[in-house]
Amino acid sequence: MKISIIKIGGNVIDYPEKLNEFIQQFSKFPGKKILVHGGGVMASRFGESLGVMPEMVDGRRITDKDSLDIVTMVYAGLINKNMVASLQKYKQNAIGLTGADGNLIRSVKRPIREIDYGYVGDIVEVNTKLISELLELDLVPIVCALTHDKNGQLLNTNADSIASSLATSLSTTHEVNLYFCFNKAGVLIDEKNENSIIPLINEDIYQELKKENVIHSGMIPKLENAFAALEKGVNHVWIGKAENLIFASKGKLSGTIIEKHRYDLY
Repeated sequence: MKISIIKIGGNVIDYPEKLNEFIQQFSKFPGKKILVHGGGVMASRFGESLGVMPEMVDGRRITDKDSLDIVTMVYAGLINKNMVASLQKYKQNAIGLTGADGNLIRSVKRPIREIDYGYVGDIVEVNTKLISELLELDLVPIVCALTHDKNGQLLNTNADSIASSLATSLSTTHEVNLYFCFNKAGVLIDEKNENSIIPLINEDIYQELKKENVIHSGMIPKLENAFAALEKGVNHVWIGKAENLIFASKGKLSGTIIEKHRYDLY
């Protein structure tokens, strides 16, 4: 079975018009597919309205008990169920899930080192049998950024990590492609020029671009996560804008494809 795992970011979720456009595109995306989402900006906004101010360290959320309640309400409730309802409108039989549902994703609470991130999970196990069975039933899983520790505790978990873990776990028995939708057209030579897309990056190109400081800052962990997924059996990884996802599904060069050694388009 060929499976596409698509991760969508807050730059789309926070804008109703963009989200509706994405949902329409996603509904047309061919084959078996899984959608993974977070929603940190919306969670922060709702938290602030309730007097729960977000605390961030290096772009990562500190999740105390009150913050966990907020992200659970926003991720698993407001965002997830609206996405499911929207997809039903486009005749996509979607099912919304957290990592706790069906024991889909088990994690452990992140150990306290220099920083105590609170109720944040690091993934240790994915229930590939369940997700494969859902796909066989022609259901479209919509997975939000919450996991559990199998001892009754929900944990806030990075959506990129969830998408990567689903992809690498399923790649042992299926052909899996991983798509990261974010706020740029792809990996850019000049981050201020949306037309300077690098269409293909393999390990050699990546090391050269990093040495030249073309790739730096937040793009480094994104690409390192992509190469880690490829090492574990994922077919290829695509990075680009949500509105270009449908072109990527048709094999058109609309973003950046990450591959280990060679270019092997779809």
